[in-house]
Amino acid sequence: MRQFTAVVNPTAGGSTAAAALLRVAHELRAAGAGLDTEYSRSLAHAQDIARRAGEAGRVVLAVGGDGIAGGIGGALSGTGTVLGLVPAGRGNDFARALGLPAEPEALARLLLEGEPREVDTIEVESAVHHRTVVLGSVYAGVDALANRHANHSRLLRGSASYYAGGLRAVAGWRAANYRVTVDGKEHTHRGYTVVAANSPYYGSGRMIAPGARVDDGLLDVVLIEDAPRRLFFALMSELATGDHVARPQVRILRGREIRIEADRPVPYGADGEVDAVLPVTARVLPGALTMLY
Repeated sequence: MRQFTAVVNPTAGGSTAAAALLRVAHELRAAGAGLDTEYSRSLAHAQDIARRAGEAGRVVLAVGGDGIAGGIGGALSGTGTVLGLVPAGRGNDFARALGLPAEPEALARLLLEGEPREVDTIEVESAVHHRTVVLGSVYAGVDALANRHANHSRLLRGSASYYAGGLRAVAGWRAANYRVTVDGKEHTHRGYTVVAANSPYYGSGRMIAPGARVDDGLLDVVLIEDAPRRLFFALMSELATGDHVARPQVRILRGREIRIEADRPVPYGADGEVDAVLPVTARVLPGALTMLY
């Protein structure tokens, strides 16, 4: 029987992480599994807990949103430790990409009986992140600014906070001139954003990269070009279905290593965390993380 260590972000999703774990924990313990629960004080603390649990041969559960999932997943990348997710954050986009069940009983059954599978991770390098590893995507531009606004929203939660953050970000955005290098080939781009995606989803269910796969050894690079704001707002609504990729203002490239630069200090984010500006390099690490999904 599997032995689990759950690492809980107590502030995720408006303090719903502990409640989400309780429902899953009941099912795990009823089946005879061992479960220890640890509450993190910070992302670095959560990563330390996860590493120690992995070294002890335990399955790690990241309980919270994309920030803690990406932080713990990054810390366990390359270690062979098995990771499971208990989604309880604003976005839960990587959990969505994995197709995790929403019902506690079904999720617990998957964690107990599922076969571990390998997924890709993203190594991120910049002046700030000398080297870090995340799961979902790296995005540079108006979406990073929108994410920053959403993270600081006190009144709105989930997709509402991202939508409001997006409106605020687009209203004040001016197009940036990017230089995007994909596997050594340089592309110039003027527009709203560049996204290097391992997962199809970001921003609480927005399907920015419909063709992205977590296990194909490639990153999908989505470039959204400069366009009138009214067109961009229409494009934002199409992110719910992925229909935006048919527009001529959207270009998609694929590669293993992506370098993103700009003509001004454009903010970038990674798995919901926005604390840096370009330039940044994103590099896929094929099959580096073992997960239950």
